[in-house]
Amino acid sequence: MRQKIPNIRQQILEAKSNGQKLLAILLDPDKIVWENLDHLLLKINQSPATHIFVGGSIVESTILEDLIAVLKQKTNLPVVIFPGNPSQISPQADAILFLSLLSGRNPDYLIEYQVQAAPILKKTNLEVIATGYILIESGNETAVARVSKTKPLNRENLDLVLATAQAGEMLGNQLIYLEAGSGAKQPVPLEMIQLIAQNINIPIIVGGGIVDLHGIQNAYNAGADLVVIGTAFENDSHFFES
Repeated sequence: MRQKIPNIRQQILEAKSNGQKLLAILLDPDKIVWENLDHLLLKINQSPATHIFVGGSIVESTILEDLIAVLKQKTNLPVVIFPGNPSQISPQADAILFLSLLSGRNPDYLIEYQVQAAPILKKTNLEVIATGYILIESGNETAVARVSKTKPLNRENLDLVLATAQAGEMLGNQLIYLEAGSGAKQPVPLEMIQLIAQNINIPIIVGGGIVDLHGIQNAYNAGADLVVIGTAFENDSHFFES
């Protein structure tokens, strides 16, 4: 198994400084068809992806461990945990997004789960990247909204979303993640990405509802530093050949 990839946050910062756009493919262990995994990994290795995110709203820890082990063996991309709760921690990964759900007021997702995760993370060598997580209304109830029991922010209230992102930056978060949600009907509005990119200094991740290469490029053009695709790639492993 290859060695851990060091300082992923610094790599993201350097990419932002150099105008290089990043792309993460999100794999939900609960949705993986294991018989097709080798084919999926081949397509990932042939894609322009720069990172692999692993996680979901509800994931069994043994499945998470097994998937990360295979990813580390068969890809050279950084493997970053995108956790739904404190059970989704694996020391095999390279890093973890230490999420605080800034758009909601459920204390479990604002701080309680982070308190539970901290002593576990201290026993690993995972790079912990503090990430302000903001759910954006996308036309349907997504899994993360349902599980977290929080409402996403109104997609038309740009000022509130901007203030939330700025508060996240002031609190010391190292990344801001704008999330429409898995299987979202609508992606994060481009004008929202642009407004936030112009008014905060930390890198911006954008995910949810992006269904084609045009959508990825639009998010980049609006100011996203790293775009995440999940459902679209899961449903079509030839996504990047279109």
